[in-house]
Amino acid sequence: QVQLVESGGGLVQPGGSLRLSCAASGSIFSIYSMGWYRQAPGKQRELVATITSSSSTNYADSVKGRFTISRDNAKNTVYLQMNSLKPEDTALYYCNADIQRWHWDRKTNNFWGQGTQVTVSS
Repeated sequence: QVQLVESGGGLVQPGGSLRLSCAASGSIFSIYSMGWYRQAPGKQRELVATITSSSSTNYADSVKGRFTISRDNAKNTVYLQMNSLKPEDTALYYCNADIQRWHWDRKTNNFWGQGTQVTVSS
C-alpha cells in the first residue's frame, strides 16, 4: 500500500504565497518522478510542475518564474512553493509520483494524492 498525502492548501489573496507539501508513505523502494497537477472547476487536470529523482524540473508556462518545485528524497516528500499567486491559480492541486515498490521488481506504479484546495481571492 502506498499513500500520497498533500497539505498546505488554503485561501490566499492575490500576490500571496503558499507552500504545498506531499509526503509518500507505505511500501516504497524508490521514487522516480514526482509532480504537481491541478484541476480547476469545469477544466481538465493539467500539469503544474515535475521533478525527477536527480532534481531536474519542468514547469507549465503559466507558472514559470512564480512556482518552484523541490523534493526531499530522505523524507519521500515533494514541495511546491507558490509565489505571486493569481486568481487563475485557484484549483484542486494533486500530487503524483512514479514509485518502485520492491527492490526485486523494477516495475513502477503511478500514484495520486487526494488533492488540496488552493483558492486565490480577495
